Amino acid sequence: MLPQLLTYLLEYIKSQDQIIRTLLTLLIGKNMFDKPTEKPVNKPYQKLQVDELPIIETLQKLDYQILLKEYLEKNGKPLKPVQRRSNSKGKVPSSMKCPRCGAPSDYLYANNGGKGQYQCKVCACLFNKKNQYAKEAVLKCPHCSKTLEKIKERKDFLVFKCKNNDCPYYKKKLRGMSKKEKKQFEKDPQSFKVRYIFRQFQIDYQPLAKHSPKKPKVDLSRLHVSPHTLGLILTYHVNYGLSARKTAALMKDVHGVPISHQSILNYENSVALLLKPYVDHYPYELSDQFCGDETYIKVNGRWHYLFFFFDAVKKIILSYPVSPNRDTVSAIRAIDEVLWKMKEIPEDLTFVVDGNPIYLLAQHFFAQHGITFDVKQVIGLTNEDPVSTEYRPLKQIIERLNRTFKGNYRSTHGFGSDHGSVSYVTLFVAYFNFLRPHSALEGKVPVVIPELKELPNMPARWTKLIGLAQQWLVEQTA
Repeated sequence: MLPQLLTYLLEYIKSQDQIIRTLLTLLIGKNMFDKPTEKPVNKPYQKLQVDELPIIETLQKLDYQILLKEYLEKNGKPLKPVQRRSNSKGKVPSSMKCPRCGAPSDYLYANNGGKGQYQCKVCACLFNKKNQYAKEAVLKCPHCSKTLEKIKERKDFLVFKCKNNDCPYYKKKLRGMSKKEKKQFEKDPQSFKVRYIFRQFQIDYQPLAKHSPKKPKVDLSRLHVSPHTLGLILTYHVNYGLSARKTAALMKDVHGVPISHQSILNYENSVALLLKPYVDHYPYELSDQFCGDETYIKVNGRWHYLFFFFDAVKKIILSYPVSPNRDTVSAIRAIDEVLWKMKEIPEDLTFVVDGNPIYLLAQHFFAQHGITFDVKQVIGLTNEDPVSTEYRPLKQIIERLNRTFKGNYRSTHGFGSDHGSVSYVTLFVAYFNFLRPHSALEGKVPVVIPELKELPNMPARWTKLIGLAQQWLVEQTA
């Protein structure tokens, strides 16, 4: 009976599909019975290119009253306001003023027939209605000195382009094309970058703004466990990557300490609050080889991104922000946390990262603030360019760090809040930097603290590390 019913349902579905296709053919005027013949277009992403900084000319602010006096002295007569005809297309709002000299609307022309451009009769300044409170600087192409035009507004930056056809940059790009590329350029000019482009960032973020540590409102003396028990919990949960539930079961079954998994998560958050300022402000001794990468973690059922930046020689994690977005702002924050851990930014500073363009944009952001460094991008899984060949070993080091973290993180099955994810990552970084022996360092920990070295076991080291962080915070906030 069941096979007959299934056969009937399949035939019924086919007949309904025929009816729907017939109706769509009549409505749309296109045969909906034909199978689509179009093939998907395999068009790779255009590789991001970041040009040098533009010429920035600061506009000199003028006073229209002084200019009117100078005109009177020079010409022997006052400069008259603009005489407008009653049928004139260009009307100037009475509230409008010249952004350069402050002349009132009586001295302003509607310069292009009411289409939004205005000119001041006093100082000859040209400006647009949308930017009447004009910029104090003019951006010019470094190759031809022509003023750049704003062409796009992105989430975090404005895009300016040089549209001068006589620009040496533009001509050089055209001359460098092969015949095949020139034909493709005529058909699809958007697939080639032939003009100078500048991105002006609109991000409210001040680089190297190192904040003084604040003492968190956490008192570990009020926890209902002994310091040794707390050290055991952190050892199982962080060092060995056990979930909070398994850690709770282990504490009860092996050590006879009844404790809930929620209490373990609460202890995790409390300890992370104390350790984070200590981990972030510790005076690390650094090398000159740094690499960065991002990996996935799940927060509240959604994928977030953990940005690791790492000293590849000393094996020290220097930056570890968690962000819901894989964007330029997150990359800027991650790099900035590395920069302010340096006693002095070296002239030959280089970061090795993957092919994600957010790192090039971050590099450009810092350059606009006078902080320069080089970015080497290792692209793909095979060495198809000299940079990838030279710097892939560093990229592989940061990927091994990601795998180490994932080995510890996997048992958590994600986090229920942003705060929980930051707490766990903070404890992992504290463990990795101060407590975990590394094979590349001959079994030593990356950051050797004498007070920890002499202790007999890991729970005692966790307890001592917490004590050192508390003592340091008291000294810093006293």
